[in-house]
Amino acid sequence: MRELNPLLHSELRLAIVSILIGADEADFVYLREATGATAGNLSVQLDKLAQAGYIETRKEFVGKKPRTSCRMTDAGRRAFADYVDALKEYLRL
Repeated sequence: MRELNPLLHSELRLAIVSILIGADEADFVYLREATGATAGNLSVQLDKLAQAGYIETRKEFVGKKPRTSCRMTDAGRRAFADYVDALKEYLRL
C-alpha cells in the first residue's frame, strides 16, 4: 500500500485543501471560520502548504485592511488526488 502523504494527513491541512479543492480561492478569514482554527495555527499550516507548493497565497490591502487569499496549485491538486487514491486503497474502494 502507498503511504499517506504526511503533509496532507494532518487534520487542519487536510481541511484546508478540502475547502480549496472545490473553490477558485478562499480568504484567510473564511478558512479560519470554516476550520475553527486559531489565526496563528492556520497561518503556520498555510505556510507549510505554500512551502510544499500545494497552495499559493496572495496578500493585498482592501481599503486599509490586509487580506490574504489562498488557492490550490496544480501540484496541490495532484497531491490531493494521490492522497484520495491512497485512502481508497486503504479502504479497498
